[in-house]
Amino acid sequence: MTQRGRFISIDGPSGVGKSTAIKALHTELACRGIAVHQTAEPTSSDLGRFIRSHFSHIRGHALACLVAADRFAHVDHEIEPRLAAGDTVITDRYVASSLVMQRLDGVPLPYLLALAGPVLMPDLAVILTAAPGLIADRIAARGPSNRFHRDPTAPGREVRLYEQAARALRSAGVPVLVVDTGTATPSEVAATISGAIPDPATTSPLSKPTIS
Repeated sequence: MTQRGRFISIDGPSGVGKSTAIKALHTELACRGIAVHQTAEPTSSDLGRFIRSHFSHIRGHALACLVAADRFAHVDHEIEPRLAAGDTVITDRYVASSLVMQRLDGVPLPYLLALAGPVLMPDLAVILTAAPGLIADRIAARGPSNRFHRDPTAPGREVRLYEQAARALRSAGVPVLVVDTGTATPSEVAATISGAIPDPATTSPLSKPTIS
């Protein structure tokens, strides 16, 4: 019988270094002989591509519902099958991102928690953080890629909202790891994350936490 894989979500403010950390984590796990599947949200599905291409003008509750729908399909069609096959699944953005990005759009937290309630929760929710000034410098260096990047207050607001998202996830029983990318190399970040991934024998898919 194939042992179920681990599900890891990586979230954090724009410019915090998610892509670099995920690449390093993939390498770290692969070197240990662990089968890894990388994915991201919005997904590469038709719905995910629609969200990406219309992000600039679909906002608020409408965007929150589209993102939630994409997530449920993501779990059903990609995440769950890979976990059942024994892969460790790493997703770039998941519930924590919704608890932040949609709040920047004015959607209340209780509404977002209700949308996320029934969805599969990760075995480890990683939230990357850094000083807002460092994040702003990184965004300025690479250039803005979405409407939030044009708001100079966004980095500080994102950092604070991710702190609140971490508390909400922990309250729901989700293991949360916060890692400061401003004071660690990508390999150090990857080692910290890999060391915190729960042993498959300690968790059961029949007792997954939910948000309420």
